[in-house]
Amino acid sequence: MSDELVIAGKSFTSRLLTGTGKHRSSEDLASSIAASGTEIITVAIGRLNLDDPNEKTLLDEIDWDKYQVLPNTAGSKTAEQAVWTARLAREVTGSDWIKLEVIPDPKYLLPDPVGTFEAAKTLIADGFTVLPYIHADPVLATRLEEVGCATVMPLGSPIGSGRGVLTTEEIQIIIEQSSVPVVVDAGLGVPSEASAMMELGADCVLVNTAIAQAEDPALMGEAFKLGVEAGRKAYLAGRIPEREAAIPSSPTEGVPMPAT
Repeated sequence: MSDELVIAGKSFTSRLLTGTGKHRSSEDLASSIAASGTEIITVAIGRLNLDDPNEKTLLDEIDWDKYQVLPNTAGSKTAEQAVWTARLAREVTGSDWIKLEVIPDPKYLLPDPVGTFEAAKTLIADGFTVLPYIHADPVLATRLEEVGCATVMPLGSPIGSGRGVLTTEEIQIIIEQSSVPVVVDAGLGVPSEASAMMELGADCVLVNTAIAQAEDPALMGEAFKLGVEAGRKAYLAGRIPEREAAIPSSPTEGVPMPAT
């Protein structure tokens, strides 16, 4: 049975998105991407040196025929900066896909909901396919879907923290209410956390630091791939309901019992 992820009309078989930041070497980046099975890779356009056309960047290391490159607006503190970065990304990559990040706070790196909403409206009107990074806020997620965002991307916990998912109840509501793909983004530390989100019904997860900073990034990339696949299969299979009392797994009737 086909079970493809569809974003803005484009189909993918992998439900794991990966980032390109914080890798210790280009070799680690390449090997972890390959091992993860990802098909969508985020790149922080604003942090690339685009002034020298002869200098190679991450964009030169990615096989554009194999992967969907998803530029992001990391480093943007305001809606205006994010819009400017998105337009630069479109000029550089030729793609109208953009992961929208508006993050004014340098300590906790939490997204600005008002700035994100305003930037999303502007970019959608400008023809972009917008994938916004947000707090796990069900109301904001609904508003962003209503203005035309292709996904919503609620955080599990602060970027790079590895604290796992501290917003499970809110993400459950977002999943319940959304008709666009829900991508759990930020804070995931281990594959079991990704699997748990997939079991809830999230459409995919985005992982960067947990893979990039692992002792063996390629092995961790593969581990996240398997965790996402297991969680998705568990969701599709349908879990048993939780009960307070035990229920025997073997027959209790028609079984001969010894005389007392």
